[in-house]
Amino acid sequence: MLKAKKSYLSHVVKELPPSGIRKFFDLANGMEDVISLGVGEPDFTTSWRVREAAIVSFERGYTAYTANAGLIELRKEITKYCLRNFDVEYNPENEIIVTIGASQALDIALRAIVNPGEEVIVIEPSFVSYAPLVELCGGKAVRIQTKGEEEFKLQPEDLRAAITDRTKAILICSPNNPTGTVMEKEDYLKLLPIIEEHDLLVISDEIYSELVYDGTHQSVPALPGMYERTIFINGFSKGFAMTGWRLGFLCAPREFTEAMLKIHQYSVMCASTAAQYGALEALREGSQDVLSMKKSYEQRRNYFVKSCNEIGLACHKPGGAFYSFPSVKATGMSSAEFAEKLLVEERVAVVPGNVFGESGEGFVRCSYASSITQLEEAIRRMSKFMNNHS
Repeated sequence: MLKAKKSYLSHVVKELPPSGIRKFFDLANGMEDVISLGVGEPDFTTSWRVREAAIVSFERGYTAYTANAGLIELRKEITKYCLRNFDVEYNPENEIIVTIGASQALDIALRAIVNPGEEVIVIEPSFVSYAPLVELCGGKAVRIQTKGEEEFKLQPEDLRAAITDRTKAILICSPNNPTGTVMEKEDYLKLLPIIEEHDLLVISDEIYSELVYDGTHQSVPALPGMYERTIFINGFSKGFAMTGWRLGFLCAPREFTEAMLKIHQYSVMCASTAAQYGALEALREGSQDVLSMKKSYEQRRNYFVKSCNEIGLACHKPGGAFYSFPSVKATGMSSAEFAEKLLVEERVAVVPGNVFGESGEGFVRCSYASSITQLEEAIRRMSKFMNNHS
């Protein structure tokens, strides 16, 4: 190995902690009979019609690069999808970029707008990549801690208190990972005057938009005055059970997409051609598959949340996504201690809430994207664990 006299690594990367989710699940590797409620992945296989569309694209020899922004046919279909589902219309020619998952969309959005030292507000508990992505592009992540008793919804007074003269944007995720919280129109309307007053941009991660169980999904760019200041991010991983396909998209006014497309061109060229043909079929013919999965997730949510409350893990009913965020405070354990003991003693893997931010301490994230049979067994083991530690 090279014996260096100086560090060749970026100071930012050296100081960046590894993902708390992956770090915890290293503990589960090699264990037998583990029921995992930790990974945010549908247990459904991508529908056959979508897989077949990708196979046909190979058979027809569609193996070359697409346009940097993605297949124009797919971008046109995304335009229809956004108008139909979110009541917002984007120009497929210059306001949509097909990305390698929603994660790459978040990355290039932040890199396109953040100058060194500028601040981006991150609402915690949040997905573990948000703050690190801000810091990797030289920005500062300003974390707002939400409260369980308020269902982890951002409050106007907390937003106002977090804003400084260096605040550039706010990153919002609804339905939320890890809490399942859904921001409704009235929740957003309380925030809009503050966002407009301080001329903030909004990066809206709506990857779980297909999985809203109570009411309808409210998209940020469809709100009054928000189209011009919103970078809208979505994708196919969650609602269409296409996690391994790594395909997402972002939509924004042209001045933003032109900047983001430069980064996209230099870093990845374009998303997978076959995956794009699969996504095209998903948007055209996959709505019934989405509804079937959503109905199943709703049944699992109802069972799992009710059961958590019955065994002593207080849990609010999440409005979307496929996560519950039960409190473990009654046990007297920290989030990490609870998760580690539950894994070792009962072979159930959950994610400590503190990896999603300080306000996640005292909670654990449980994905109910598992079969009812597995969820029932997980609850049986968790109930035994609670009885042993009461």
